[in-house]
Amino acid sequence: MDARSDSRVKHIDFIFIDLFCVEISFVLAIITRYGLTDFIAILTNSTGEDYKAFRLVNVVLILAYLVFMLFTGPHTGIVKRGHLKEFWNVFILNSEILFTLFAFLYVIKVSAIYSRLMIGYFFLFDIAIMMLLRTFRKEILKIKFLDGSESAGVLLVAQTDTAETFIHTLMNNNSGFYHFKGIIFTDNYSESEFMGIPVIKQKDMLNYVKLNPINDVFMLTKSGGRLASQFINMGITVHRAMDLETPNMINASLNQIGNYTVITSTISRATLGELLIKRICDIFFSIIGLILTAILTVFLAPIIKMQAPGPVFFKQKRAGKNGKIFTMYKFRTMYVDAEERKKELMSQNEMKGLMFKMENDPRIFPAGNFMRKASIDELPQFWNIFKGDMSLIGTRPPTLDEYENYKRHHMSRLAMKPGLTGMWQVSGRSDIKDFEEIVRLDNEYIRNFSIGLDIKIFFKTIGTVLGMKGSK
Repeated sequence: MDARSDSRVKHIDFIFIDLFCVEISFVLAIITRYGLTDFIAILTNSTGEDYKAFRLVNVVLILAYLVFMLFTGPHTGIVKRGHLKEFWNVFILNSEILFTLFAFLYVIKVSAIYSRLMIGYFFLFDIAIMMLLRTFRKEILKIKFLDGSESAGVLLVAQTDTAETFIHTLMNNNSGFYHFKGIIFTDNYSESEFMGIPVIKQKDMLNYVKLNPINDVFMLTKSGGRLASQFINMGITVHRAMDLETPNMINASLNQIGNYTVITSTISRATLGELLIKRICDIFFSIIGLILTAILTVFLAPIIKMQAPGPVFFKQKRAGKNGKIFTMYKFRTMYVDAEERKKELMSQNEMKGLMFKMENDPRIFPAGNFMRKASIDELPQFWNIFKGDMSLIGTRPPTLDEYENYKRHHMSRLAMKPGLTGMWQVSGRSDIKDFEEIVRLDNEYIRNFSIGLDIKIFFKTIGTVLGMKGSK
């Protein structure tokens, strides 16, 4: 993965913004050139020649944007770009799209039937709207980077003589995306801080990672091979300098950060294209899921209120990707004192390991049993999927008390976004009693991730739900 690819992964939101700009600019260009009445007439006549002609142009514009986005990296360093550089970037990108459109229309010999004035309007509208929305999004990101809500937590493994230079390099080249959470020194360093960054002892590493979500580890030491493997197995992305030995670096790829060339390794082999498709599907299905949730709420809310007075929705803090804490939502299926009563029932836990589960849980009210069996209680999590805290397919997010007791190899479950459904849920979750088996299934999903596997799990989930094989 090069710097351009890394930029696209970090700022995938700008891709959606740009695509929205292309679409809205094209619509505005047609309305400006032909008028609103003619635009509506074209839109409503899907079999007409005008509709087909404009649809062709729209497809070419989208494809041209995607090609130039993938191969020219228009989002590299986008957050720290000034207004003038941003305008130039937007101008060049739209010029490339415009040239591609003209070349396509010329090659297929139909350019004469299209209004050049309309295409000119599109060019101007897209520059203006894309510039405006990119600037607005960057300002929001800068605020979030400052409060740490969107920045990626970084751990540095280095010697004292190499740490300072690298810290300056990363801070000057990260667009505010990376935030140093700690340093592990492999030589003697007795202070508790270095350049204002906490110094972590290796023996305290696991607990520190739990309390401070870490996305990336940068290693500038030759003696950290075993440590690198531990981080990778915990689901954390590891970057090692090129001039170092790189044992056990699975799914390795090249990356450039400032004047450092590093080899990047991660437990997941998901590509940019796969992540983009996955996110698009998440947004699409979450919108459908939220509509269904809203409809069912009308019917379920009175039942929940009657059988167990209290809130309709259950909110709980969960650990997400790399341990980032988020609030997960469900339809409430238990009495309001369920969390307090859990301690009394721990002796009846049927699960071996960190999770809690028991047959005929007395904390569940009657309608709650049906909602769980039919998996209806999970529907409000489509809001988590829409927000980006979760994905449609993934691993199940642990509760905070489970997460606090995680061992090192359990952390790998958090290498990808948690999901509404996943490998465990379609592998007979009611019959699996061993937490280590759940960890194995989650790791199998992460290490073998593909869009094809997601599709397979999706259809298996439908069969599980229709067969009323939900959580009991």
